[in-house]
Amino acid sequence: MQTNLADFIRDTRDGIEADAILRKCVHCGFCTATCPTYQLLGDELDGPRGRIYLIKQVLEGKPATRATQVHLDRCLTCRNCESTCPSGVQYGRLADIGRRVVEAQVPRPPAQRLLRTVLKETLPRQWLFAPAMKTGQAVRALLPQALKDKVPAPQPAGAWPTTQHARKMLMLEGCVQPAMSPNINAATARVFDAAGVQLLTAKRAGCCGAIRWHMNDAPGGLADMRRNIDAWWPLMEQGVDTIVINASGCGSMIKEYGHLLADDPAYAEKAARISAAAKDVSEVLPEFEARLTQKLAGRKTAQRVAYHPPCSLQHGQKIRSKVESLLTAAGVDVRLCADSHLCCGSAGTYSVLHKEIATQLRDDKLAKLEATGPERIVSANVGCINHLQSGTARPVEHWIELLDRMLA
Repeated sequence: MQTNLADFIRDTRDGIEADAILRKCVHCGFCTATCPTYQLLGDELDGPRGRIYLIKQVLEGKPATRATQVHLDRCLTCRNCESTCPSGVQYGRLADIGRRVVEAQVPRPPAQRLLRTVLKETLPRQWLFAPAMKTGQAVRALLPQALKDKVPAPQPAGAWPTTQHARKMLMLEGCVQPAMSPNINAATARVFDAAGVQLLTAKRAGCCGAIRWHMNDAPGGLADMRRNIDAWWPLMEQGVDTIVINASGCGSMIKEYGHLLADDPAYAEKAARISAAAKDVSEVLPEFEARLTQKLAGRKTAQRVAYHPPCSLQHGQKIRSKVESLLTAAGVDVRLCADSHLCCGSAGTYSVLHKEIATQLRDDKLAKLEATGPERIVSANVGCINHLQSGTARPVEHWIELLDRMLA
């Protein structure tokens, strides 16, 4: 693709990166075949190729319009197109750049601006989100269905292991997960305890930065990233070499720290090391598979589950088959549904901002998951879990919770 970026961005870091990404695109259209919004809406501008064209126009100096913004907003950033693209176009990074430029040019309607501000200022702050979630859960039966879908029933976390192990790793607690699904972190700690590893947490660490970053608040997102680096760095200096992440959306973001802070002299080196240390749970546990399998020997484990691999895991982090392999080794009958590569519609704040599209994608995904005849559905990201659970009575949980119960 030929490009001629406008002066306002040409020689900037974003401009140089966007130009390189745009030049890789050959307009082949393979990406449209795996784009959820294109499949639903049938509009070229609601697919990756069309959105790339819109971003190119804006970066070349054509004024953005509200229509441009809507088409870019409708993108789930599932990055399925990246898995499909034969040319290696890093669409996710290009979309982030394009959205920020459009955001600066096009004022949003007041109601939408307010909603987006509430989301990006509340969700990343545990001290605000946790009491709000607790209040919502207390009156959940009285809430309208739309709100009830976003407020899961209260869940006990269970005991956090207290055994000291020589092998220690860090774990990201996250921002919304401790309040919405507290058992995920506790279950992760118990499984690692069974594997002979002690998981540590850093109290000052919080939101990974994805919420603000993907809502076009780059300064806010980068501030979240720097805060986490500062919180983790003392333990990294003490020899902890792995950061275990059980929310794949967070993992996808943290693995980008090194790239996003590469021009920050105070954080570039630290960010690169943090990104290298960040590992999804499914990347770490295979090292301990033999020990865990031995602990499971002789226990009743026969059950069938449908596994939904989150987009942030299979397309963002390029991790495939690891969860299925771990559960299969534990004696679980794991089924992938038809079109398992497609997004469930959760996509961070997307299910709030674009409820109709998100609900269509959720219901289609659930129909295909249910078709496998599972006892329960498992996934690897808190957003996907709660989004899917809002559309079915069948239990939906993190796969690490299943493994935790089997080891109990």
